[in-house]
Parts: sequence; structure tokens; C-alpha cells
Amino acid sequence: MRVLLHLPALLASLTWLQAAALVTNDPNLDLTALSWEVGCGAPVAVVQCDKDSPYRTITGDCNNRRKPALGAANRALARWLPAEYEDGLSLPFGWTPGRTRNGFPLPLAREVSNKIIDSLNDRGVLDQNRSLLFMQWGQIVDHDLDFAPDTELGSSEYSKAQCDKYCVQGDNCFPIMFPPNDPKLRTQGKCMPFFRAGFVCPTPPYQSLARDQINALTSFLDASLVYGPEPSLANRLRNLSSPLGLMAVNQEVHDHGLAYLPFDVKKPSPCEFINTTARVPCFLAGDSRASEQILLASSHTLFLREHNRLVIELKRLNPQWDGEKLYQEARKILGAFVQITTFRDYLPMVLGDEMQKWIPPYQGYNKSADPRISNVFTFAFRFGHLEVPSTLSRLDENYQPWGPESELPLHTLFFNTWRIVKDGGIDPLIRGLLAKNSKLISQNKMMTRELRNKLFQPTHKIHGFDLAAINIQRCRDHGMPGYNSWRGFCDLPQPQTLKELDAVLKNRRLAEKLLDLYGTPDNIDIWVGGVAEPQVERGRVGSLLACLLGKQFQQIRDGDRFWWENPGVFTEKQRDALRKISFSRLVCDNTHITKVPRDPFQANNYPEGFVDCSAIDKLDLSPWASVED
Repeated sequence: MRVLLHLPALLASLTWLQAAALVTNDPNLDLTALSWEVGCGAPVAVVQCDKDSPYRTITGDCNNRRKPALGAANRALARWLPAEYEDGLSLPFGWTPGRTRNGFPLPLAREVSNKIIDSLNDRGVLDQNRSLLFMQWGQIVDHDLDFAPDTELGSSEYSKAQCDKYCVQGDNCFPIMFPPNDPKLRTQGKCMPFFRAGFVCPTPPYQSLARDQINALTSFLDASLVYGPEPSLANRLRNLSSPLGLMAVNQEVHDHGLAYLPFDVKKPSPCEFINTTARVPCFLAGDSRASEQILLASSHTLFLREHNRLVIELKRLNPQWDGEKLYQEARKILGAFVQITTFRDYLPMVLGDEMQKWIPPYQGYNKSADPRISNVFTFAFRFGHLEVPSTLSRLDENYQPWGPESELPLHTLFFNTWRIVKDGGIDPLIRGLLAKNSKLISQNKMMTRELRNKLFQPTHKIHGFDLAAINIQRCRDHGMPGYNSWRGFCDLPQPQTLKELDAVLKNRRLAEKLLDLYGTPDNIDIWVGGVAEPQVERGRVGSLLACLLGKQFQQIRDGDRFWWENPGVFTEKQRDALRKISFSRLVCDNTHITKVPRDPFQANNYPEGFVDCSAIDKLDLSPWASVED
């Protein structure tokens, strides 16, 4: 199921899906042969599963014994509703000039961003009840669950130039055009280049030939962002010269005696481009986006250190364990850490009063539950883009501004590893994560302009992309059904008129602007409609996103045979020990920070609510002591 990057010349006049459709109607041709011809490759080999293994596979295969590929990496994202393409197969709505959807032309993605998503200023928009960790944990979870790679790297230099410089739409290029009077017309030309997502080839039985995007990661909450979703990367990340099961660490630089992630030797490096003088490469981690922004890279660093800390402690308890056993046991504990933190600390703050409705208490593993990440979830979970503040802070040991540049504009911190390695390490950044606030999601101040006008795309060497417009264009690229289709899926009322849309949004001005742009609520892009809704009580998303996120997280949990609460995965004593884990303890064990908040996800104001690390429960590893010889 390889990602298909481009078509050979012999099929240039047909989309591969149209070609596939022809094949299925011709008894003399077969789709497997054509798939090979157009670059899909041979069908994925059947994995041989070790029924007795107590550990997950790196790829996610073999979790479900009846369907071993369910939830595995490099498979199609699940469709909860059928795809909707302009041609019914693969072309996104907005592709053909003059073509309508439900009787109305679609607005340009950038126009929707300008008129709906823009935040005129970032004053007074911080969330008084959520720390910056709340925003950051959302990105950590997202990067553990899904990644739909685009086709840019597989496109020819000619195709990239056509898309980048000349805004020529075709093949994989679906440029985001600027509307008239957009200030970017003067500085960036006619468009922002945009490459369509990679997709998987149809597999028997051919229920649908519509284009399906790929999830390059496992669908399980398994810390794959630390360990990687495929064996060759997983091995590169390990210190194979040590018999201890350790992860490889940086051999060139360290953080006041503590480890950094290894550098990624891949060239060109967007991190080196950020500062050609410092020449600090990006970090290598289990997820390719680890260096995307500085707080994410710092979080990855904590996880790396925690794995190695666990390995050393487990070796002390069990001198007879070999490196493989130590690696797998530490990986298993860190996976449980991600699961517990997400379900106990994070999701209740997202879903608020709707938490119990969508994610009832755990009843055990359900082999019939489908844990695959749904295509729509990859958009629903992007609500977190509206929680990112315009600046990030670095704080000293007293949680006061650190150094002459303590507060940095967000756009200067994309792919900025040199700020970590050469300017203070991760401690000042982690303190900012604990003591500063997330941005509040507001209908009138949706996304900071740091993300809406100054996003850095590593392959384009400019600060100037619009994350909101990219999200909207990506909805169309993925063939996402519109807002009302998803409201119907969740058994919510489907507004048709201004009055009805106003009743849902509780904001007449916003309802008017959306209808001016889209003509009908049916056409509102799912990401836009989802983030526009007022928040559920004590939560940070509206009713529609609460439904989509809640359904997904319940399926991820219930369909995971290795879920930490599933009897037999850990012993009862081990589960009791794991209940005491916390992000604050992770910080205490893996940095030089000595004062942390009791509740790191709530908004914190030092010194209130902060305690010495000695007051934070440690993970007692004694239940892992083996009685083996």
C-alpha cells in the first residue's frame, strides 16, 4: 500500500482512479497489474504474528488477532462517511473553475481564513484555566496517532517549480490562491503552493474507488512518536552498541549533563536554514515532525530521557534482563504514560461535561472495535491550532523571565533547534510550558497571525504560510463531507437558514459571515464549522468536535489489545504504580527543574500551586522486579 506519488506518462490523461474504474469494468484487465504499473507496488505482505508476544509490534500490526493489519501504519485512514470529491473519485471541490457544490461556488480557502479565522490582535486571548502544556499535549497526542504525508517530496523539481513559482494547478499541485486585496499578493505572488496528500491504492474488495489518504503512523496511543512506526527507523533510534536497551542520544552536545536527541543528518535541513551561522541540524526522533517547533522538540527530549532512565532503573532491579527486554519494558511503560496522561488529565479538559457521554469508563478490550484513525479526526483534532499563543516564554528557576530574550515570537521558533542547543537548553522552555497559558479559543479571535501569516514551511524557505488556509484546503483535498453531513453523523441538528445557524453558533455575525462565504451551511468546511461552534460546558470544543473526538478516542482505547488497563497487559500492582505517573514527575526526573505544579495542565501562577519535586509521587518500579533466575 505504498503512497502513490505520480503517474507515468502512459496514464497522464487519466487519474489513476479513473483508470482503476475502467479496469474493474474490463474482464481482460486486472487492478493488481495496473496498480503495479502506476506505482502502487505489490499488495502488502501478510505479517506473521507472534501470538505469545507481550509487546506491541513497532508497526502496529498484530494488535487485532482477527484482522492483524487493523490500526497498523501505512494503511488508509478510516472513512466514517463516504468521501465527497468533485468528480466522485479524486478531484477536490474547488478544483474546476465555475464548478459548484450544492448549488454554490466554494470560497477560496485563504478568503475563509481572512474573514473567519483571523485574529486582529492577540491581546487578552490567553486561557485563564489552561496551562501551555494543555496546548502542547494535544500536539504530542496528534503526532502519536496520525500523519498523512503530502506528495511534495515525491514530485519532480519541475512540478515543484510549477506549483511554487507559477501556481500551476495539476497532478499533485492544488495551490492556495490569494483573493483580491490580500496583502500577500504584494509580497508572495499569486498563491501559496500546496501539494495534495499521498494516498493508498484500492484493495479488494473494491467497495469504493474514491481516493483515500494514508496514515503513516500506527493508530494506537503507543508512544510511536518516541520509537517510530517502522522497524528501520526504530533501530536507528536505538543505541545498538549498548547491551542495555537504551535509545541513542546526541554525541556532540548535551544539556548541562543531560541528553539531547541525536541530530538528523538528512540534508537539506530546515533547522540549519533557520540559522546558517549556528548550523544546528534538526533532531532525529520517532516522528519526523519533532523539530517543528521548540516546545515539541523539548517534549521529545523529555521522553527520550525518560526511556533511558526507566531502562537503567529496570536493569538495577533485573540484572538478568537483556537489552531487548529492557527496551520493550521501558517502551511499554512510556506508552502507558501517554495513555494515562491523555485520558486522565487531557481529554476531560477538552470534552468537559461531554467526557462521560462519549468516553464511558473502560469495560475491557473489544476485538470488534475499530481503532483506526478516521480521516475526519485528522481535521477535528486541529482545533488545537487555535490554542497556540503568539509568543513563547523562557523562565528561570524562580519562574521569572530568563535572559535578555525571554519572550520570543512564535514564528521565530519553527525548526529552531539552535535556540535549545546553544541558548539555554530545555529547562527554561519547560518552565514556560508549566507556568504560562494556552491561547483561549474564541469565535472572534480564532488563530494568531503568527500561524495565519508567518508559518514556516521547511521546503519553501519563507515565513509566510497560512495554517488556517492549509487546513481548509486539506479538508477539500481529503474529500471531506461538509459541516452538516458531520452534524447529521453525530445526531445533531443540521442548520439550513441564517436563523438556524445562529441558533447553533450563538453568534449572528459569525453565522452571517459564514453564509455570505459558503451560501449554505452544507458547504462549510468541517474544520471551519467545527472550531466555530461555542464550547461545551467546562470543555474547549463545541458539540460536533466533542462527538468526533470522543468517538475516536473511545475506539482507540477499546480496540487496543495492549491498552494499559486491559487485564494481562500489566499486573495489578504494576497498574496501581502506573496510576501515580504525572507530567510533573516526568519533568522532575529528567530536567534540573526542582519546583513544579501539582496540576500541570491547569493554568498556574508561580509560586501558587507549585511544590518541591519531593512532594510529587514517583513511579515505583518494584512491581517490575522479576523473580526469574
